[in-house]
Amino acid sequence: MYLPRAFAETDLGALDRLADAYDFASLITVREGAPEVSHLPLLYRREGERIELRGHWARPNPQARHAGPALVVLQGPHAYVSPGWYPDKESAARVPTWNYALAHLHGELQTFEDETGLAQLVDDLSRRHEARLGSDWRFEFERDDHRRQLRGIVGFRFLVERIELKFKLSQNHPQANRDSVVARLQAQDRDDSRAIAALMRERAAQAE
Repeated sequence: MYLPRAFAETDLGALDRLADAYDFASLITVREGAPEVSHLPLLYRREGERIELRGHWARPNPQARHAGPALVVLQGPHAYVSPGWYPDKESAARVPTWNYALAHLHGELQTFEDETGLAQLVDDLSRRHEARLGSDWRFEFERDDHRRQLRGIVGFRFLVERIELKFKLSQNHPQANRDSVVARLQAQDRDDSRAIAALMRERAAQAE
């Protein structure tokens, strides 16, 4: 990933928050010289500097036969930034750009197919997302029909070895430009725009 120093984020707490809010990820592997990509929800866990992700594929997915190096992309909020928002738009000949937050996580995939591990994974995923909806569906370990469904998936653990965390938030602009961008994004009705504005305010507060 192209990562200018101004946009490089090193705070693992920022990664934690990104992974919690944007946990539908792209999982990329390479087979016979060609990329394969799956888009799926992941469970994220960090203990110190050790990070593990868990998820599963449908068994017919060719990527389910992959174990080894992989890349996970977590795409956070993003928003268009108009040059018309900058106080110095004329004197500095400003051009359009895009602000965003994302992570590239490089590591190793380990697959598993045991019933106990798959059942726990499905239960953990459903608990997380049912709670977000205020709903209460549960995977029931004692039900044969629930356990039979596990035959259709292959689970994986992804052990992160290298992190690239990019928060492009107008850090390369003067303060007056950043203040204007925050105000314009906050006034929009897009959740992503307001999320970017919040990240920009957070970075400004940290710099004080």
